Amino acid sequence: MNLPNKLTMARIIMVPIVVIVYLCIPTTIGVIDPKSGLAVRDILTFLIFAAASITDLLDGRIARKNNLITSFGKFADPIADKLLVNTLLIMMAATGQANLIAVLLMTARDLIVDGLRMVAAQHGRVVSAGIYGKCKTVLQMIALCVLLLRNWPFALIGIPMGTILLWLATLMSLYSGYIYFVKLKKYVLESM
Repeated sequence: MNLPNKLTMARIIMVPIVVIVYLCIPTTIGVIDPKSGLAVRDILTFLIFAAASITDLLDGRIARKNNLITSFGKFADPIADKLLVNTLLIMMAATGQANLIAVLLMTARDLIVDGLRMVAAQHGRVVSAGIYGKCKTVLQMIALCVLLLRNWPFALIGIPMGTILLWLATLMSLYSGYIYFVKLKKYVLESM
């Protein structure tokens, strides 16, 4: 297994760690900023999530630079991203830290795109993430970082930046889903 694929697998392994930290450490322990509610749990989850997000940046760059792009990487990288991001989005929606409608829209988009990819794979086509899908993932990761930090430092001046970024990520998510559908619809529609 090459280094980019190892980084992808590391990102997948970090998902249960994020879940354990987020769900098992009470937000009442180690409150850092009483105004925003920022606590130790948020900082620890943020640090693990940020480290996992950096592996996403690194695995792609290393794979392209060293010509280490594999079918496994094309397949596993988007799954690792979705596992990490969607798991955290769902937990944050459940605790009220993220807007439920935005999370549902992004999750539905991911399920549809995964279905399209599976149909394309049955036709021998492995579909890697496009530029809009990558932008969606970056926006989601940035939004999650701000939300994990309880909108700090923007909370100090009353700007709901985490929510703004989450909705921008939702719009990019829907747009990139539309692009995937247009690109892959021939595989789905041919069997109708």
